[in-house]
Amino acid sequence: MSSPNASPLQQQKKRVAPGVIVVIVLVLALAAGVGFQYLRGHFKVEASGTTFTEPAVLIGPGRAGEGVTVGKDSAKVQIDLYLDFRCPHCAEFEELTGSTIDKLVADGTAKLTYWPLAFVNPDASPRLANAFAAAAANGKALTYADEMYRDFKKSWNDDQLIELAKQLGIGDAKFQQAVQGNTYGSWVTSVGKSADARGVTGTPTVFVNDKKLETKDLAPEGLQKAVDDAAKAAN
Repeated sequence: MSSPNASPLQQQKKRVAPGVIVVIVLVLALAAGVGFQYLRGHFKVEASGTTFTEPAVLIGPGRAGEGVTVGKDSAKVQIDLYLDFRCPHCAEFEELTGSTIDKLVADGTAKLTYWPLAFVNPDASPRLANAFAAAAANGKALTYADEMYRDFKKSWNDDQLIELAKQLGIGDAKFQQAVQGNTYGSWVTSVGKSADARGVTGTPTVFVNDKKLETKDLAPEGLQKAVDDAAKAAN
């Protein structure tokens, strides 16, 4: 029995059943989640401004079952990168190894083929893969991909995707239509089927001249060694 001198607040606390406390915690957590999601969709878009020569797009989006390839035709090493733009491990890979790949492409050592998959987030992954394709069609494959990963905390809704394109110099009406109309949706699906046929079961997955790298080799040193070995074998 409660003490007759106990305050109403203390009595209320004692009367709250454990189940009610759980419900309150869940409601507060849900509210916090909704609030954070709102912020993710309203974060300001600011391209990093990194300056380097954008690699040429050798194979653009739209060819069924083929990824987007960037680099120089003369490169003797082929890197295939299977990724999902909502995959946190892909974001970690980009942060750790992305600059190594960018350098290998820039100096003509390797060509890079992006294979954007869409399974991590059923809503966001296909949208971001489609936007990447639209950017690639405008010659900004590598930069656009890098920027989306650099600011992974964003939800990257359509407005943010279009604003990023504008900051990269490709925000015309055709690009906006491609993003909002899911122009490359069927292509993204075809890329996923090709990945399945190759036995890709997760992201990031990397092949160097058709040799699949082990997870331990996805660090910069491992990737560099794989590329060096492939280049020697090609000579």
